[in-house]
Amino acid sequence: MNALTSLLLLLVAALGVHWLRLGLRSLRETRGSQVDAPAGTVSVVVPARDEEARLPALLASLARLDPGPAEVVVVDDGSSDATARVAREAGATVLTLHGPPPGWTGKAWACHQGATAARGDLLLFLDADTELEPGALGGLLSAYAARPQGLLSVQPFHVVRRGYEQLSAYFNAVSLLASGSFGTRPPRRPMAFGPVLLTSRSDWEAAGTHAAVRADVLDDVALARAYDRAGLPVRCLVGGRAARMRMYPAGPRQLVEGWTKNFASGAAATSPLPALVVTGWVAAHHAVAVGALTWLSGLLVSAPADPDVPTAIVAAAWVLAWAGVAAQLRSVLRRLGSFAWWTWLLFPLTLLAFDLVFARSVLLTAVRGSVRWRGRAVPTGLGRLRTEDH
Repeated sequence: MNALTSLLLLLVAALGVHWLRLGLRSLRETRGSQVDAPAGTVSVVVPARDEEARLPALLASLARLDPGPAEVVVVDDGSSDATARVAREAGATVLTLHGPPPGWTGKAWACHQGATAARGDLLLFLDADTELEPGALGGLLSAYAARPQGLLSVQPFHVVRRGYEQLSAYFNAVSLLASGSFGTRPPRRPMAFGPVLLTSRSDWEAAGTHAAVRADVLDDVALARAYDRAGLPVRCLVGGRAARMRMYPAGPRQLVEGWTKNFASGAAATSPLPALVVTGWVAAHHAVAVGALTWLSGLLVSAPADPDVPTAIVAAAWVLAWAGVAAQLRSVLRRLGSFAWWTWLLFPLTLLAFDLVFARSVLLTAVRGSVRWRGRAVPTGLGRLRTEDH
């Protein structure tokens, strides 16, 4: 593919992704008397399994909330570490479980039991790797009060600290944009992101509670579908400065297994039009990366790909295409996480990581019918995976 064709493909794809990016609305911090709903009705439910290292940061952030919740319930799902002790020392109510019953994933069972034991009229489900700024709960309540019904979901800002974690760049961009869940118009296939979920108890019960998603590995996606079946809306925000998380801090293997699982199970859950737009966008990035690097290698060996076009014009076209990819990727990634400059400027590196993990996910799904997560085989299906572990 020549430079001008790649530029045209990139322009069309970039316009589509720009439209999707404009829909990324951020959670805003709201404090004290500015909050539109009483925080005293909120119960925080945290499913936790072997989370002693990450719980302290979350629980400390909850203690700083203004306003704060009525209670914090940490569900210790059969941890082998000091999860329960850490939670008690931080003042949380601890509910100890000893494994899910048959037909339930661990996380769904933990969320179900925690919500059942909680006292609040509003339920805020938080993953243990999440942290909230002081005004985050107020912002959640204000956003929920604008339409006090259904499920409010927030995908936190991704804090990236180590080099290998930068390889999540394309995964973050593709999973959020392809969901089509952040615009003002509800998507055909509602999506939710599990790290932060706010709902009323009555709506949670109307949607079937977590029993409706008891066998789903991606319980957040399945929960969104359950709310939709009950005629309840699902709304999504990005965390902005108010909510953040760190994904896969345990090493490259955890990152590869985590994204393999998520893509194997979530591919069929995306909305058709946004998925098509993002697929074209990624294809355009491949065209630019392969075309520019091929042209450059040919130039270095004095064999230009198109001798009828002046080298300066071809060079300018490839530089423009490369800069266009880098600029738009940067504009997307800065909304989603603290990604380093090279993730967008040297985008073929992060694109290659995306390709390899995506190919691994497809291969394991098609050939083995399962992927690995937390040391266990997770059987795969068309967006609905079942396992006994979370």
